[in-house]
Amino acid sequence: MTTYTFPEHFLWGAAASGPQTEGTDYKLHRSIWDSWHANQPERFFQGIGPEKVCETLHRYKEDVSLMKNIGFNSFRTSIQWSRLIEDFETGKPNAEAVRFYHDYFDEMIAHGIEPMINLYHFDMPETLQNQYGGFESNHVTDLFALFAKTAFELFGHKVKYWITFNEPIVPVEGGYLYDFHYPCKKDGKLAAQVGFNIMLAHAKAVKCYRELNLSGEIGVVLNLTPTYTRNDSPEDQKAAWYADLLFNRSFLDPLVKHQFPKELCKLLATHNCLPEITQADVSLITDSRVDFLGVNYYVPRRVKAREAQYTLDYFTPEFYFENYIDPDGRFNPYRDNNEILPQAIYDIAANIRDNYGNIKWYLAEIGIAMDLDSEGPVQPDGIIDDSFRISLMKEHLVELHRAITDGANCFGLHHWTFIDNWSWINSFKRRYGFYRLDLSTGERQIKRNGLWFKALAQDNQFTYEVNPL
Repeated sequence: MTTYTFPEHFLWGAAASGPQTEGTDYKLHRSIWDSWHANQPERFFQGIGPEKVCETLHRYKEDVSLMKNIGFNSFRTSIQWSRLIEDFETGKPNAEAVRFYHDYFDEMIAHGIEPMINLYHFDMPETLQNQYGGFESNHVTDLFALFAKTAFELFGHKVKYWITFNEPIVPVEGGYLYDFHYPCKKDGKLAAQVGFNIMLAHAKAVKCYRELNLSGEIGVVLNLTPTYTRNDSPEDQKAAWYADLLFNRSFLDPLVKHQFPKELCKLLATHNCLPEITQADVSLITDSRVDFLGVNYYVPRRVKAREAQYTLDYFTPEFYFENYIDPDGRFNPYRDNNEILPQAIYDIAANIRDNYGNIKWYLAEIGIAMDLDSEGPVQPDGIIDDSFRISLMKEHLVELHRAITDGANCFGLHHWTFIDNWSWINSFKRRYGFYRLDLSTGERQIKRNGLWFKALAQDNQFTYEVNPL
């Protein structure tokens, strides 16, 4: 058995978001998820929407206590734009929402849990989507900056880690390329515009934070999915290069390396997809500096050179490659047979170390999905047996530890998620939590993976037999 010890003061915890946990009680405004579910509930697994979910709004004290019980020293969630802000055009806050977020953050801090607070987790206010097109509009980037400034002024003296956006490429993919987020458009040029404007909104929020001279740090969370090829042929390697450019470097280079890839600009111009921009906006983005990077990772991306003709009448990244399934890969039988590749953690870390100035970063989301049936019932000892997760998490942590040993500047890990929470159009189809959520009663029930994580967090280390016989 080998013992893997992590750096002193390593952050251990979990990630979630406001719209996936809070419920919609006492919100003055609807988000696009609230209105989309109201209009098209059939798009959501079992018709379940965000109205109730985990009821964190009412049960946050109980939840913070449960976090502490499994060793958390940190937790990421988000402030809902549609909850906090009463007047979007001025940034005026809602007093009741202010009280809730103060109480929630204070409860974490009182229990020794560092709140890491994200400002945008896919939840555009409905009014701003309908009136302006959401992040299709430059004006909405200014309104986002007003929202951010309000949050910083209200909570910046107690929140030391701020995040502007979680996975900013996902609203681009889901809302403007692949039809799994509202507004369900399929338009390559609009996708590029939204991507650029999200980066602009990020930069404006960072500027507000710097001007307030607060003592904390601000960053962004990106889902960086390593790209692997079918083989080493030049054609497959080129396909992987395109996938990495479009899915990873498109946000990582401007926000961390402070430059837009010239190859990306040429590619978008070729497809008539260049966004409408000004040089001042470009400079605002490239001059912006983050203090840390968050990285979300679940599964690798595998591609091969295109063999079939591209048939869509609008541009998507798949113009340059086809997705590929490794016939010799390992797959999760409990989540759509998604591939399991712990090595990707090391590859992500090495890329950040070698190509992005070894910026300080943390693993902001990692999780193993299982459905309710595969987790099984509560055992006689009162624990749900999800041991499948434990062995896989150990494998991923071995790779993270190896990366840190080799110089990666990683300062923490957050599991997705704390309690089984609502997940967009998948609702509660996939379960990830340390605690099971009973949708009928709201009860939180501990899983074996949560108890294992408690020992990991408290000891700051774990043991693992690397090559079991």
